[in-house]
Amino acid sequence: MTVKLVVLYSHPADPAAFDEHYLGVHVPLVHAIPGLERFEAGRIDTALDGGEHSFYRIAELYFAGRSAMDAAFASAEGQATAADYAKIAPPGSRMFVETVDE
Repeated sequence: MTVKLVVLYSHPADPAAFDEHYLGVHVPLVHAIPGLERFEAGRIDTALDGGEHSFYRIAELYFAGRSAMDAAFASAEGQATAADYAKIAPPGSRMFVETVDE
């Protein structure tokens, strides 16, 4: 069963510096994670429901299942990606594991 790691980044103090690091350093780390089936990321532009625009960026990492995701983040590449996330994620950023309805 496919699982997805959903990462919501809150608004950084310096968006330009965050994007430079995120796109130039973090995204290449993500692409190196073994077992990653699909990766999507983007900047959140608008809250269409009129609510608070709480998050700046979203990333979605797809894996074949929970055990595949756990193995991926136990690898050296996964550990490097997690360490970089801890370094760059603005306060209030969140991570969720979603079981994808198929």
